[in-house]
Amino acid sequence: MANDKQSSLAIYLRLLKYVKPLWFFFLISVIGNMLFAASQPALAHLMKPFMEALESGAETSVYHVPLLAVAIAAVRGLGFFLGGYFIAVVAQEVVNRLRCDMFDKLLEFPSQYYDSINSGHLISRITYNVTMVTDAASKAITILVREGLTVIALLGYLFWSNWKLTLVFLAIAPLLGLTMSFVGRRMRKLSHRIQSAMGDVTHVASEAINGFREMRSYGGEAYEKQRFYRASEQNRKQSLKVERTSGVFTPLMQLLVAMALAVVMLLVLMWRTDSGVPELMAYIVAAGLIPKPIRQLTSVYNRIQKGVAGAATIFEHIDQPSETDTGTKQVSRVAGKIEISKLSFRYADEEKAVLSDINLTVEPGETIAIVGRSGSGKSTLVSLIPRFYHHDQGRLLIDGVDVQDYTLKNLRQNIALVTQQVTLFNDTVANNIAYGELASAPSEKIVAAAKSAHAHEFIARLPEGYDTLIGEDGTLLSGGQRQRLAIARAILKDAPILILDEATSALDTESERFIQQALEEVMKNRTTLVIAHRLSTIENADRILVMDNGRIVEQGTHQQLIARQGAYAALHRMQFREQPTHA
Repeated sequence: MANDKQSSLAIYLRLLKYVKPLWFFFLISVIGNMLFAASQPALAHLMKPFMEALESGAETSVYHVPLLAVAIAAVRGLGFFLGGYFIAVVAQEVVNRLRCDMFDKLLEFPSQYYDSINSGHLISRITYNVTMVTDAASKAITILVREGLTVIALLGYLFWSNWKLTLVFLAIAPLLGLTMSFVGRRMRKLSHRIQSAMGDVTHVASEAINGFREMRSYGGEAYEKQRFYRASEQNRKQSLKVERTSGVFTPLMQLLVAMALAVVMLLVLMWRTDSGVPELMAYIVAAGLIPKPIRQLTSVYNRIQKGVAGAATIFEHIDQPSETDTGTKQVSRVAGKIEISKLSFRYADEEKAVLSDINLTVEPGETIAIVGRSGSGKSTLVSLIPRFYHHDQGRLLIDGVDVQDYTLKNLRQNIALVTQQVTLFNDTVANNIAYGELASAPSEKIVAAAKSAHAHEFIARLPEGYDTLIGEDGTLLSGGQRQRLAIARAILKDAPILILDEATSALDTESERFIQQALEEVMKNRTTLVIAHRLSTIENADRILVMDNGRIVEQGTHQQLIARQGAYAALHRMQFREQPTHA
């Protein structure tokens, strides 16, 4: 229990750091809630002059009571507005900053983190978990501050009126505290489970949307329905547990307060001779006003616990270590010489090395093709050059400088990358080519890059040419068209090191021939690493590396490797052998 309280307190204190710059708005909200809270005992106390006026029968003393009631109502309304609106201003700004901090962190995660978590849970954190904090930080905090101050104000009035009766009334406080502590722990536990279940729902839905072609091609509708129903059912069960806990907790708290109030009323009847009727009536009215704010506080308690649970996962997200960048060296443009010696690498939580004892030197402007069976380590090797992963052993140098010594930004500015999995954005064709740091490129350079990638012809046929929106991930384009836009982006970057990871895999034969001519032009005077499945596309490479089980088993020119009749020649025969004909 202590650990839960400490963690909750730590989360609250951390949230307060986000509130600190907004202290003025928060102060106005507190002042407004204080006005609202003060109006409650003021209304109760108004019963005393009202009853005295009734007993005395003096007409002149009656008129000021309604006027005071109207004035108190006006103050109450003003306090309600100030308290509610300005706490909402604070809450929305806090949530906005939390969401932005989460997205900023999302852009700083190392590649290993993306390998270990699914996108559905990441999206759920930014949407659902932040919504939980929004509810806790706006509606819940408004009720907590306003009704909390109201309870304090009413209790203060009760102590001032009759402290003996009030002590009896407060005898239930320890029981209320124990009940709230137990329910709070359970609410947090259930809220964490709901977050996980909601992440599963988002994940399954995201996979079904992104893979709808495969789903329909292979008749996976029933399977996906089953996955989604199972995830949604789990979320439903956890949500019902929260509602069940809240449904029992709120009336239980109300019953305890009502029992205390009943005892107080009994004692008032027993001690009625100690005080006058007006004083006792004001006391009873004030005591009768307490159950409502307590009911509000107890009903909002599960919101607070959900918010704490949501904030806990948000801070866990923000506290994840960023991509390591200890480099300090920056250059305007590298020459492009790559030296690899005794390099080994293994992924996190895997015992087997993916790369073992790699030794390679690539001269500036040289084109190196890398071939081998799936899983031989080709993509992993080229991923180490822009430091998407950090190698365990050995050295990897560019122009004689270890890649770890370059700043990440400067290193990646000198490398252009085109992969088999093309990533495009729901934006115009021009903005997809001139993406990121290329956004300031003039339109003539964008068009020139598109022409070099043999993309200009199909772009010109689009409804709005280069200003055409291409849909999420370029869904309005064919696979070959998407690939050519990615190649145009790499051409526009004009980096001295070019990495092509199955860059022509999505192209038809005619497009591939044109792209191959364009790439040969682009690769001139650039250090180029080409991973290719189709061996016909890399026959003119300066050198071909053959990888197997994380090692370089052969290297040489196409003619040399064919003449050697080794691993490359076997791959070549397998790919180019004639298919048997049937009569």
